[in-house]
Formats: sequence, C-alpha cells, structure tokens
Amino acid sequence: MTNPPIDSLAKLAKDKHNENKKYFDKLKKKTPKNLDYVMEELHEAEFKRTDCLQCANCCKTTGPLFTSADVERIAKHFRQKPQQFIEQYLRIDEDNDYVLQSVPCTFLDAENYCMIYEVRPKACREFPHTDRKKFQQISNLTLKNVSICPAAYNIVEAMKKKLPL
Repeated sequence: MTNPPIDSLAKLAKDKHNENKKYFDKLKKKTPKNLDYVMEELHEAEFKRTDCLQCANCCKTTGPLFTSADVERIAKHFRQKPQQFIEQYLRIDEDNDYVLQSVPCTFLDAENYCMIYEVRPKACREFPHTDRKKFQQISNLTLKNVSICPAAYNIVEAMKKKLPL
C-alpha cells in the first residue's frame, strides 16, 4: 500500500468517513481481545515504510496540546521560565488547553525537521496514536487523524481488512 497523495487525503478520508465511523462503532461494542497487539503490528509495519519527513502534514495543519510537563521541559530547553514560553508560543483554546498560537508549527523547519524534536510535546511523540493501548477508546481522534496523516489512513484501511467486523 502506498501513501495517498497529501492533496487528496482529506477527500479520501471524507469518502471513507461513514464506513470508518460504523466500523469504529462496532469495534467499541465488540472489541477483539487481540486489538492492541494487532494495532501495534500494523503501526510498526506502516512506520517501517513511512518517512514522516516527506510529509509533516500533522505539523503543517494542526497543533498539539501542550501539557504542563511539556511546557516545563521545552521552556527549560530554551532556558526560559515556563510563563515566558507560554507567552511567546502558546495560547489557551476553547477547551482550556495550551496550544500553539498558530499553525504550521513554529518549530517546523523548511526541511520538515522539528527544531525541538528531543523535547517535543507528548502529543507529537505519540501521533498518530495508532499504537495506543485500548485503541478503541480513541476512535474520534483516529477518524480525525486519517484525514491528516497518510500513515494513519493506511493503518485504518489495513485494520479493517485484518479485523473485519
């Protein structure tokens, strides 16, 4: 399976949205015992052949949530006080979470490298969350991520084949 072109990913995801939503609704009702194992397997296989640096669409189109621990760690990296970091880079969103003031991500360089990769937020480290334990609990997030991340799209497509419901 090749990665869908980034310019057609949103349309592909939209076309599959109802099918995926029904699949995830069934998955929540009748979760296979081996789901986490299968998801880890699919995730690892996909990321063996996916180079995020070729895409970085997540960094270009969405911003992560910043936990208190993220703020502390990144501020320390910049030799700033947490409040300085917050004022310089973050804002509070409608859910009362810290997020970037704007996208694309301030820390993404011209070659799609993250300038704070070693201290990046937890949400960035775990994206697209397709290997998370109790995967069935994040179906709404996954439905959103398939329209952003070609790898997430491929993983969900592979999952539907491997675990037909």
